[in-house]
Amino acid sequence: MAYDQQLADRVRELLSVREDVTEKEMFSGICFMVDDKMCICVSGTELLCRIGAEKVETALEKGNCRNMMNNGRLMKDYVYVEDVAFDYQNKLKHWVDLCLEFNPKAKSSKKKS
Repeated sequence: MAYDQQLADRVRELLSVREDVTEKEMFSGICFMVDDKMCICVSGTELLCRIGAEKVETALEKGNCRNMMNNGRLMKDYVYVEDVAFDYQNKLKHWVDLCLEFNPKAKSSKKKS
C-alpha cells in the first residue's frame, strides 16, 4: 500500500527542527526514526504513533484510533490514528508531540548482527 506523501511532508515539516531524525520504509509506509527508535509512521492515510501504553488507553477512549496488532499480538505502545484526528496541522502536531514525548522512554530495537 502506498502512503500519503502530503501527510509524510507535513510530519517531515514538524520534525525538521531536529537533527536526530531518519526515515525508513516500514509498516507499508514511511517511518520517522528519532534517536534510532521508531517514533511515528505514515501508513496509507493513517498515522502509526508510538506514544506509550498509558497514552494509548486515553487515545482509544477519545476515538478515531485503534490498537496496533502484529501477528495477532497487541503492540501496547502503538496506536493507528485515522486521518480525521489530524486534519489540521495543530492536530497533527499534537500526535507528533505525543510521539516525541514518549521517544526517550521507548526501547530501541535490537540491532541484527
